[in-house]
Amino acid sequence: MEGLFSIEGKTAVVTGGSRGIGLMIARGFIQAKARVYISSRKKDVCDRVAAELSEAGTCISVPADLSTEQGVRGLMQAVAEREQSLHILVNNAGANWGAPFDEFPDSAWDKIFALNVKAAFHGTRAFLPLLEKGARPGDPARVINIGSIDGLHVPGLETYAYSASKAGVHHLTRTLARRLAPHGITVNAVAPGPFQSKMMAETIERFRDVILQSCPLGRIGEPEDMAGVAIYLASRAGAYLTGAVIPVDGGISTCL
Repeated sequence: MEGLFSIEGKTAVVTGGSRGIGLMIARGFIQAKARVYISSRKKDVCDRVAAELSEAGTCISVPADLSTEQGVRGLMQAVAEREQSLHILVNNAGANWGAPFDEFPDSAWDKIFALNVKAAFHGTRAFLPLLEKGARPGDPARVINIGSIDGLHVPGLETYAYSASKAGVHHLTRTLARRLAPHGITVNAVAPGPFQSKMMAETIERFRDVILQSCPLGRIGEPEDMAGVAIYLASRAGAYLTGAVIPVDGGISTCL
């Protein structure tokens, strides 16, 4: 049992790691003594957050626009210049879009699916050689995709592309899990409920009471809740789990 939940010495890439869910995971990994690369589209923000996180461990900023395959490959190449292997890839970068049914633009579908779904696929494929080198007997390399409970149920808000994309992430996770198991790589997804993040800030501010009433545990998610499940999936404790979609939502999904 010793070291069952340890990720000390492992190397991780967290896309969208400069804020929100990605930042919660990146900070948790660093505090657990992993070496972490974070990416985000805005270089100044990515550099600043990496410098802050480096006060507790090792965090390297690699700015990248992951909405294109070229941007994803650029991220991989930047990491490959520094690392010979990779143990953990967290496909977290994502976006949302809300608009009434009659006004929902076609461009929103392209933007949301490019970042939420295609980037996860392109990232996993691009990093495959490094992940294969990071796999060990009994301790596979890990891909962790960030979905959403909005991909498990019909959300109350008009975020058509977002909820459809997250359902796509969940099924992509299952598909990749089967495909990559022979390579010594597990693929799982986390489906967060309400967490305090920039993406969720307005929703929580407007609907806090409704959210709390719908949550059996009666609270908004804390950073430790997200870091905890990610560390579990990345450690030997999660080595026999693949193709799973884990709701981290205070029990909201049990009421659907």
